[in-house]
Amino acid sequence: MAISPRLEMRHGQQLVLTPQLQQAIKLLQLSNMELSAFVEAELERNPLLERDERGELPDVQAQREAAAEEAIPRLDLDEARSEVWLDLSQPGGGDAATVLDTAPENVYPDASPMDVDPQLGAAGWTGLRQHSNGSAGGGGDDVNLEAFATSGISLKEHLAEQLAVAIVDPIERLIGHYLIDMVDETGYLTIDLPAVAERMGCAESLITSVLGVLQTFDPPGVCARGLAECLALQLKDRNRYDPQIAALLDNLPLLASHDLQRLRKAVGVDMDELAEMINEIKQLSPKPGLSFGDVEMQPVIPDVSVRAASDGSWIVELNSDTLPRVLVDRSYFARVSKGAAQAKDKEYLVDCLQTANWLVKSLDQRARTILRVSEEIVRQQDAFLTLGVRYLRPLNLKTVADAIKMHESTVSRVTSNKYIATPRGIFELKYFFTSAIASAGEGESHSSESVRHRIRELIDHEAPQAVLSDDTIVERLADEGIEIARRTVAKYREALRIPSSVQRRREKTMLSRVSRTA
Repeated sequence: MAISPRLEMRHGQQLVLTPQLQQAIKLLQLSNMELSAFVEAELERNPLLERDERGELPDVQAQREAAAEEAIPRLDLDEARSEVWLDLSQPGGGDAATVLDTAPENVYPDASPMDVDPQLGAAGWTGLRQHSNGSAGGGGDDVNLEAFATSGISLKEHLAEQLAVAIVDPIERLIGHYLIDMVDETGYLTIDLPAVAERMGCAESLITSVLGVLQTFDPPGVCARGLAECLALQLKDRNRYDPQIAALLDNLPLLASHDLQRLRKAVGVDMDELAEMINEIKQLSPKPGLSFGDVEMQPVIPDVSVRAASDGSWIVELNSDTLPRVLVDRSYFARVSKGAAQAKDKEYLVDCLQTANWLVKSLDQRARTILRVSEEIVRQQDAFLTLGVRYLRPLNLKTVADAIKMHESTVSRVTSNKYIATPRGIFELKYFFTSAIASAGEGESHSSESVRHRIRELIDHEAPQAVLSDDTIVERLADEGIEIARRTVAKYREALRIPSSVQRRREKTMLSRVSRTA
């Protein structure tokens, strides 16, 4: 066979991702904030696009009511109780079992037991400011000006005011301002003194002297370089600092692990005195700087909402407030194109028109896809919406994709950075996709999230005299029809930041002794 160049014609098919198709895929996985920023950029770039500020048309509400006729049917309660794998009559069941746990250790999972301020209580962990007349959609001239009050004084401003009174020397005041700038929002100093002395070009003793003055400021414990020093400053302010409690602060890791026997030997006191000292430390604030200033938190805005219909079904709706509305100004295109003399001007206008039409179509397709995926998730997780997290079904992307005849990658992009508001709370769409755990009998498999919830319930309701080990939890779950290995229980328990049975037993013993001495 001779080797020579030649021409051949072949007929074939292949999928080519055009730039517009790539942008459509990108729009699908954007969050509502990222989508708004993208649309704003397109409005500035494309002269044929304009923002639709007309709001909803009068017949939109009628269309929503008509959609209720095709709403997703809700699970019948009597039928559900005969099919689900747990009975609500068990201890820890009922409505209380479905309330999301918002304790400090769950809101801040990275915080150690010593990082939580016992004085804050449940009310001290709220980070969102509420306005009395700040309901959505409230228009008119009746505006509550108090709802727009400025935030309180920040920690650094509070320290700077005290510095102006406490230090007169300009050099020391300059050093004090520099140190205050290095204080984080919790009140801790996040820089080494030798580095400060080298940068400021002065002796380290002068830095230490100024720091000593700053550590006497309000709130007590501010400008500390560690947790032990922060607690020591607060105890000194209360005139309760002595060698025994200093030894206790030097052994905080033993206190965090609840190793009371080794801690008692290290401090050199009996168990009753140790319980009194621990009770006194619990009254201190591990993060004194958090009491100053308001921390602005970005609220989660749901993309989809689910509400119960009067006929017992579920109505799934898109949150229209999060969807940007744009229009194509074709009349402007007709006027400008008539005056375009050069070919490149006409080509530019045609390109802008195609881009604008594509964007409007892509936004509409994105909204329809999100709604279809959300409806299928609601249909699959009906028991969760009706009965709570203990009845969350195992679900994967393929199940949803096959039901709505889409690709798994499309479902994955839709569920990224999207939130749904349900009667059980606001959840990310990814929350409903959990792995399956086999059933001990012939029943259906169980969701890993529901099993984690059940493990937390068992541990929360354990008696102080009968702390449940991982083996005991495995036996309890097996009695309820859940086949799970001990190492899986340990993995879920560690993911929930629940200590081992030995550590829980020490903690409960310490708490009982502290409560007796209080």
